[in-house]
Formats: sequence, structure tokens, C-alpha cells
Amino acid sequence: MNHFLSRPARSVSAVVASVLAACCLTACSGGRTGASVAVRVNQVGYVTGEKKFAYVMGNREQLADVEYEVLDERGSTAGHGGLGPSLGGWNSTYTAVRTVDLSSFDRTGTYRLRLVGADAGPETRFRVAPARQLLDPLRADTVHFFGTQRDGEDVLTDATGREPSHLTDREARVYEPSRADAAAGPEPAGSGGPVDVSGGWFDAGDFLKFTHTASYVVGQMLTTVRDTPSVPGLREEARHGLRWLDRMWDGTTGTLYAQVGLGSGGKEVRGDHDVWRLPEEDDRLTVEPGDADYLIKYRPVFRAGEPGGPLSPNLAGRVSAAFALAAQTEAAEDPAQAREWLDKAAAVYARADTRPDRGALVTTVPADYYQEHSWRDDMEWAAVELARGADALGDARRSRWRDEAADWARAALKEERGAALGPADVSALAHAGLLTSADPDPGLAAALRAELRRQVETGRKRAAGDPFRSGVVPSDFDAVPNTFGLLATAELYARVTGDHRYDEFAVRQLAWVFGANAWGTSFVVGAGDLYPHCLQHQVANLAMSRTGRGDILRGAVVNGPNDAGLLKERGALEGGRPCSFAPDGRPWSEFDGRGAGYVDDVRAWQTVEPADDFTSTALYALSLTAARS
Repeated sequence: MNHFLSRPARSVSAVVASVLAACCLTACSGGRTGASVAVRVNQVGYVTGEKKFAYVMGNREQLADVEYEVLDERGSTAGHGGLGPSLGGWNSTYTAVRTVDLSSFDRTGTYRLRLVGADAGPETRFRVAPARQLLDPLRADTVHFFGTQRDGEDVLTDATGREPSHLTDREARVYEPSRADAAAGPEPAGSGGPVDVSGGWFDAGDFLKFTHTASYVVGQMLTTVRDTPSVPGLREEARHGLRWLDRMWDGTTGTLYAQVGLGSGGKEVRGDHDVWRLPEEDDRLTVEPGDADYLIKYRPVFRAGEPGGPLSPNLAGRVSAAFALAAQTEAAEDPAQAREWLDKAAAVYARADTRPDRGALVTTVPADYYQEHSWRDDMEWAAVELARGADALGDARRSRWRDEAADWARAALKEERGAALGPADVSALAHAGLLTSADPDPGLAAALRAELRRQVETGRKRAAGDPFRSGVVPSDFDAVPNTFGLLATAELYARVTGDHRYDEFAVRQLAWVFGANAWGTSFVVGAGDLYPHCLQHQVANLAMSRTGRGDILRGAVVNGPNDAGLLKERGALEGGRPCSFAPDGRPWSEFDGRGAGYVDDVRAWQTVEPADDFTSTALYALSLTAARS
């Protein structure tokens, strides 16, 4: 979430850093004059037994006769060859991008890639190793990120030195959203609490908390726990989010709460996005009703609907799915607790408004923080997980929920067109779950497999026209989480069909987010050699390292490249610590192309603000990849 600028819909969705060493993973020509040559690799490493691609970008004529050589750990020549044909130009400097096929290097180890026939500067290191060896540390890092995102009394202080925060959320008041012309902020609701909405995670670089994203994250975490190799600490972190989600549902009154905190204030009141600070500073404020900062300390809670009334089906579906997944993962150890989760899941599911008015779906306040236009996929996901939970507990409702899951799948296929896996679309999770657990009839099963294939094929077709074989549009919002969403869908498709036609596509997407892109940077903090230093994240900016070393927000996934036009002007950041980084002092704009730009600057929420849903999608995609390999 952006703090100071008006953020478009997510779905549309100075520090001197370490100088790269001679064997850095991102190699550029040493000269600042004339045409440059740059080598881009997957900085995390390539999985043994899979395809492996690097890219060389430069002037077309300059690269005409270039070859490559690979040296092993002893310095001996392990292989050499010519570059592949140009995959297209990127910008006026880099008029050709050519491939280096490294697939033949399958022995575990570290290699050095150098170009022959061009002044390409330092050699470029790349690793080859089994998937678990490469990906397990990254999966553990995502858990570290969520630990840093914790709010309430149970915060982790190892890296940040943080204190418990927003303890007033224990007795929060319920408010009605502001009218468009309201200058003084939201108005207290008639039946306004107090309610305990303490704990949970901050949604992104700000301190708001949303049921919309938290339910998506908890659901992905618990699916990862159930279906993939274990990740240290993940189950307990999922339980932390689940406890908060449980507080957002009041089963006694039939009330689901959607949000804690006010985003942007008005003329007479300040909101979360109007102040840059550490979260515990909110608790130290001395304020009274009517003060500009009153709603920063005593944060408002917004309901998803009237008490006892119907619930927006997108929220009802994903909250129900998260509770049902909790029932499944607790069934073996604590059946009584698991039955409580299943009953809560069923209660939320039963309150879904399955005939919502057009444009009436509830996400956040205001809704343009996270827009959503589909909901049948959420209901399908809920019914699938309810049926699985009932099966685990011997509950007779299994058959009914399984049939309803099939009905919702048919409705989703007819009425909605699935997109990349993310908080706005969970159809890939729902369809794959139905295929693996509910034994749909042959016609529906074929249609579900075809839909999953269509979603991946959309990305593959985009990749065919991109020089770095990216399956997303890099000038759109949320290119990196959308890439992880495509990767997860490709892995799910292979898992439920046995068809591995998209394995190479998946390999290229993984490489792109870890450095095999125009900018030569990984978009996951701590992954690889070059990654974001200057996050638009208040805790990272004020309490952690801004040098890329030491205590960093390891595991955080950022937006990545965006429309270059959005990055031309960056305003001041009152209260923030200045931070702007570019490798070796070269401007990132040198590598901008095809309308896409990237900067590593604390003021650039468009490219370097991490978010919970970004990171949970990455965790799930990496876990599916590790499970397959």
C-alpha cells in the first residue's frame, strides 16, 4: 500500500551499497562510453535436470560474432559455444538479446560464464544444484518476512528491535466508511464495538490490516503446509495469521470485519498513509477525539456487511477456505479444534450473498486498494476445502460440499475468465483442488484442465514476444507477483494433468524474477547477489539495514518493473530515511525498455513496496517447484 501518493488499483495491482565483486552474478561492461554488453542469469541458481538459460544483451552488430565459455570451479573449460539467435531488441542501446543455453551443465557446483569476442567486463557466476538446495532457503526467508510483518503483542524483535504495536486494537471501535464529501473522516457505527482485532500482519509497507489479503495468505500458507515439503516455522506463522482472521469473524452476531485502520485521511484527520513512522509510535500518541491523529492511535474497524446479513461472496469464500484448511491441517493432532474450524468455515460459507449486485464486491476501504471482479472462484475454493475438511473429520456434509464445488466450478467457467493467481483470482487453486479431491465428472474435469492450460498458455504466448521470455507485461502493475502466479499455475497444471509441456516456460519465469531480466536484479530481498535495498516499507526503512547487508527484510517480494512513466517524478518522503541505490552507480533507466522501468528507491512504491500477497504467492510457487523436483 502506498503511503503518500494516490495508488491505482493493485490489479491494474541514499545509501552506498556494496559494489559487486569481480565474480558478481550480474556482469556489465566496464566502460561507460559506447555500447554496453550485459549478461543476465538466474542469480539463485539453476536446478539440476532442468533447462537453463542466460541472456546476453547488447548492440546487434557488437554481438554478431560473440561466443561464450564456461569455466568450472577449478578454472578449467567446461564448455563453450555460440550465442543463440536474437530474441528481439530491448531499447535503443540494447538492440539485441541473445540466449546462452546452459542446459548441458548439470553437475552440482558453481560455474563462471564469460563472453569471447566482446568487452563484457567481469565473468558471471552461476550455480547448479538440486531444487531443494536452491529453494528451501528462499522458502524459509518468506517466513522471516511474515515474522517482521506481525502486529500486536506477539512481534518478533530479532532484526528490527521492534516493540508490541497497536495494542489499542484490542478494544477497537467500528466505523462506517467516509462519504465522498466527508472531510473529517469516517463516522462511528451505531453498534460500534468494542471488538478485539489485535495481532495479524501488516498488509504491505504500511500498517493496515485487511481480511481480503490475510485470508488469501493464510489459505496459501496452509495449502503449502498440506501439499509440499515442510518449511521451518511456516505452520506457526500461518496460525498467527489464522488467529487474527478468527478475530475478524464474530460468529455470535454473524459479522465479518474487513479492515483495521484508515488508509488516507481528509482535511481534518490523518490516516495511516499520511505518516511515516514505526508502528509502536502510534501507541505513544496522546490524543483525544477530534484530534487529527486520533484514528492513528485508536484505529477504526470496518465491517464487510451488516451484522447477521449476507456477506460479499469473494470474502466469504476465501475466509471459509482458510478456516476449512485449518480444519484439515489440525485434524490429526487436535480433532476437536479441527471441528471448530470446520464449523466456522461452514458458517461463513453459508452467509455468502450468491447474487451480488454488479460492482458490489467488498475488498477494502476504499475498494481501489484491491479491486476484484470475480467471486465464483472463491466459492468454489471454499466448497472444495470444506469437502476436504469434512473428509478428514468423517463429516457427513462432505458429499454436499463436493457437489457444490462442482456447481461453482461450472459457474466460474461460464461467467468468469481466470487470470494470474493472486488475491483478485484464486481460480487456479480452486480448479486444481477440485480435480485432485472431488472426482468431477469427465466433462467438467476436461473443462477445468483446459482452463488451467489456457491461463498458462496466455503467459506463454506473451513470453514468445518478450526478449527475456517473461510471461507478464513488465510495464503493468505487479509484474513480479503475477509471474509467481503464472509459475504456480504452470506447476499446478503439470501436477493435475501429468502434462509437462510448460516446464521450460516455468524455468524461464523463475529465472526472470531472480535476475535474468533487463535490469539484472532479483526482485526478492536476499535472493541472489543483487536485490532491492531501498524498500518502501516503514519498518525496513527506519529500523533495518539499507545497504543490502546485515538485517534486511529477507524474503520480501516487491512489485518489480512498472510503467516507466510512473517513475519520472518521486516526491519527498517526510519522516523517512533517504535511500536510493543503483548498481555500480549506473542509472537503472539505462536498462528500461518497451515502456517498462525500474528503480530501487524508497519513494518508488510502484516498484519496491513488498506486500503479503506478493510473498505468499512466491512461497506457494517455490514450494510447488520444490515438491515437483
